[in-house]
Amino acid sequence: MATQLDHYRLLGRSGLRVSPLALGTMTFGLSEGSWGSTEDEAKAMVDHFIDRGGNFIDTADFYGAMGGSEEWLGRIVKGRRDPLVISTKYSLTTQPGNPNAAGNHRKNMVQSVEDSLRRMQTDYIDLLYLHMWDFRTPVDEILRAFDDLVRAGKVLYIGLSDTPAWQASRMQAIAELRGWTQFCALQIQYSLVERTVEREMIPMAKEMGMGVSPWAPLGQGVLTGKYKRSDLGEGSMDDIGSRKAINAMTGKLNERNLDIADVVVEVAKDIGCTPAQVALAWTLANPATCSPVVGVRTPAQLEDNLGALDVTLSDEHLERLDAVSAVPKVFPMDVLTGPAEGMMFGNVKVETRS
Repeated sequence: MATQLDHYRLLGRSGLRVSPLALGTMTFGLSEGSWGSTEDEAKAMVDHFIDRGGNFIDTADFYGAMGGSEEWLGRIVKGRRDPLVISTKYSLTTQPGNPNAAGNHRKNMVQSVEDSLRRMQTDYIDLLYLHMWDFRTPVDEILRAFDDLVRAGKVLYIGLSDTPAWQASRMQAIAELRGWTQFCALQIQYSLVERTVEREMIPMAKEMGMGVSPWAPLGQGVLTGKYKRSDLGEGSMDDIGSRKAINAMTGKLNERNLDIADVVVEVAKDIGCTPAQVALAWTLANPATCSPVVGVRTPAQLEDNLGALDVTLSDEHLERLDAVSAVPKVFPMDVLTGPAEGMMFGNVKVETRS
């Protein structure tokens, strides 16, 4: 459904208003010659995003050579920070070799927040995500540390990123029962080439009051149609600065994903827009999606991505995209949404109201 960048949405079960697209800053603060943006390009993108009405900007303490992204963003938004909703993340190492400068625990959370505040030259963080689940820190330690930072005014809202659904649901329930600050956002990978999150993550987020903010909605560039079958193969560590090499090494470049990209290109030709706009429009069409993060490198790429807000996919186009990208159902949903429904309800239609 077409919309505008300044038609804001509530983030999960909160009153926080965010734009329907978030500007990702992973390309900010990287070394020259890599796949990053220059600081002039970064400023131009932030300026254009804000001018169009965008207010949601996403970063992390790990981005840009461990903090460079936050430093650039702090300089770029200085003097106009308050209208913005800036999200950052903690968990990944910022001091290799220091065991307590990584992970989900209180010491790393508090130190990471202090470092992020300094780098971004701000007094508070609008939204703090736990970046990646470490499988080691007790949940009550994480939840209470988040709540303490919110009560101190250094963090306003909290979220989870790349965390198992069962753990995210458990934590949200504990926070609600104990009267601690609850999560209002879930940042997960979601695109036409990564739909497995529809099985548990997205339904969990809806039930538990977390707004979904997908990362890599373009399948890390695969859905733009720029890769061909000749690009398939193993990436080289000698070419780690290349996005193509990274996609090859992580398995994003494969026959299935290129088949999906082919259909995206076909739909784009039918509509008269770009493949990137189709891929983003498909993600936005899911009512569970709040604000996809667009990770662009240049102002031209940003302008193209913003064009997705003007695209409306027909039912026929949605069916074609859904069919080529479908993932198999897994237990227990394959049973619960099959013939068992008739046994459960006695073949009587029972509607749900969201």
